[in-house]
Order: sequence, then C-alpha cells, then structure tokens
Amino acid sequence: MSLLEIPLVNDVHRKIIHVDMDAFYASIEERDHPQYRHKALMISRDPRTSGGHGVIATANYLARRYGVHSAMSAAEANRLVPATLAVFKKPDFVKYRQVSRQLHMIFHEVTEKIEPVALDEAYLDVTTNKLQQSDTIALACWLQQRIYQTTHLVCSVGISYNKFLAKMASDYRKPRGRTIILPAQAQAFLQQMPINKFHGVGKKTLPKLLAMGITNGKDLLTVSLDTLTAHFGKAGYLLYQHARGIDNRPVVYQRLRKSIGREHTYDQRLQSETAVVNQLHILAQRVHADLVKQHAQGQTIVLKIRDDDFNTVTRRQKLTHLIDRSDDIFQAALQLWHAYGQSQPCIRLLGITLTDLSFHDYENITLPLFNEDNKR
Repeated sequence: MSLLEIPLVNDVHRKIIHVDMDAFYASIEERDHPQYRHKALMISRDPRTSGGHGVIATANYLARRYGVHSAMSAAEANRLVPATLAVFKKPDFVKYRQVSRQLHMIFHEVTEKIEPVALDEAYLDVTTNKLQQSDTIALACWLQQRIYQTTHLVCSVGISYNKFLAKMASDYRKPRGRTIILPAQAQAFLQQMPINKFHGVGKKTLPKLLAMGITNGKDLLTVSLDTLTAHFGKAGYLLYQHARGIDNRPVVYQRLRKSIGREHTYDQRLQSETAVVNQLHILAQRVHADLVKQHAQGQTIVLKIRDDDFNTVTRRQKLTHLIDRSDDIFQAALQLWHAYGQSQPCIRLLGITLTDLSFHDYENITLPLFNEDNKR
C-alpha cells in the first residue's frame, strides 16, 4: 500500500492542557530576589569570574530582548547585554525541584493523567477531571490562578484536543498566555504559523524545509506524504500529520506503584533450610535492584510460599521504618520464613514483596564532561 493510501484518523475527543512555566528558573530567582526584576537575569555561571565558561539555562524576558536564549554560551550572552544590566545567577536545582513538586501537587488536584516534560512543563489530560469541570478554559484559568497563589509564579497554558496543538498554543502568547485551539480552528491556526514555530522542527530539519520552499504551515500542507517521507523518513510522516492538526498520542502517565516484588517457581523443589535461605538472598537482591530503579523504599514486607501440593501461604509484617537495602529485605523475609514457613515440606515457589512504598525525587542532570568548559 502506498503511503498516500494510508487513511488519516484524527482523534478529537480529548481535552488536553499544556502548562509551561514562564522563564521558570529566572522567575523563581526574581521572586526570591526582587532586586533582579529590573535586570537582565541569566541563569548560568558568571563568565566574568569563570574564565568565560558557562551556558545559559534560561533567562528572564528582559535578557531575551537582547537576544539571549537557552543553551547560548554565557560569554556570548555577556557580549549582548549591557554591563549595567547583566546579572548571572548560578542555578539552584534543589530549589527548582521543590517548586516543581508544588506544581505537580496542583496538577494532581485536577487529574492523575499528567505527562511531565521537564521541571517546568507538563501535559494534562482533563477529558475527565477531579474537579468535574467540563469547561476546559475555566479549568486552565483555575490552574493559572492556583499556581500563582501557591508559588507566586506565572505560566502559559495551551488548550486543545491533542498534545502537539496544546504545546503550540502554550507557546503562542507567552508570558501569561492562554490560548485554545478547537478542531475547527486548527487548520487556520497552523497555516499562518511560521515553520520554525512548529513544535518538533529543529535546527537540522528547518534548513531542509526552507530549501524546499516551506516557510509556514500553509506551504507544508501542500507537500505530499511521499515527498516528506522521502526527505525526512518517519519525521516526514509526523510533519504531514501535524500540518493537518493530527496527533493521536495519548498523555503518557504512570500511576504510582503500590508494591514491588519478585517471585520464582522452582523446577527442582527447595527441600532444605539452606536452599530456602539462599533463594531468599537472591530474591532480596532482585527486589533491591527494582527499588533502586523506582527510587523507592517500602515499609511492609510480604513473604509468599507455595508448596508442592499448590498450597499457598502469604504472610506480611509492617516494619518500624522504611527499608530498601537488600540485607534489610532479606532479614525481614527470613524472620517471616522462620515464623511461618519452616513447616513446609517441599517448596515450589518463593516470593518477596515490599508494599507501603515511598518514592524519592531525583533530578537527572547531564554532566557536560566534554564541552569547552572542561578542556584543559
């Protein structure tokens, strides 16, 4: 089947809000340091004291008027901004993560269907929501007000029937923006949009599109699917869909796990105390590895035992504290085995589970090990 024969399906039943904090890191610093509000604030190492090193994480809107943007070298930003206005502030990610957690607590007041993109933005599927609000614009207003009341920070929101358009909408009128794109409005909105404003069109794709004479959404709409896929592969198919306001990806969210456990069925039955203890060691190590991946600890240990006649016994004990170390998991499971399992004559299955989980918060940070700052 030719690509041109693939039918396009446009799912318009969802209600999605994209929340994007305005100049997030810089706004937090302006809130906490009012003296920065009339300065060109740039979140970065100060190149004037670091030998010209540093990269801009974000900048306030005054600095952006001088051409400063994220990922720009701090030295270049320093050349663009008058010395009397320039302020460089080292990032404080501990503080930024704390504020991000406040934002997510607000999001969870509305829905559990939350897809974080970064500390400062997320997609919310509010097709059904905890506030039982059918008016999505009213819901977006509530979010903006609630965020400001809680954090004294402002955000922009985009409202539409899919993630691509919601993101486009939130970018449309920053800062403090609120834009809705209905299904009937999508084509008109996209056709007048410069192609460099299309979400997903990056530094590599943009020159190729411009070379093809594609400068806006209207131009993109005239290009065939076969031509776009020939030039851009799978990305060409996405461009073809986006030009038509199509993006059927759901908001990807994870419910918090209620338990983490491992169990194993033994072809050769466990018939001795030593064999059982050895397997409890192994299971405890596997549970520990899963806890590390999930950044979790647990407070209730559960031991599952099944004998050769398929009789299953499950015993649990709530501990006085959270645990995640393999030795602690093993010792807790061994205590349950000594209390309830030793009478079992022949074991075909053992399992260890931790419940009453508590999750840590971590920030993944890419260390620039090979950038200019680290050359000797």
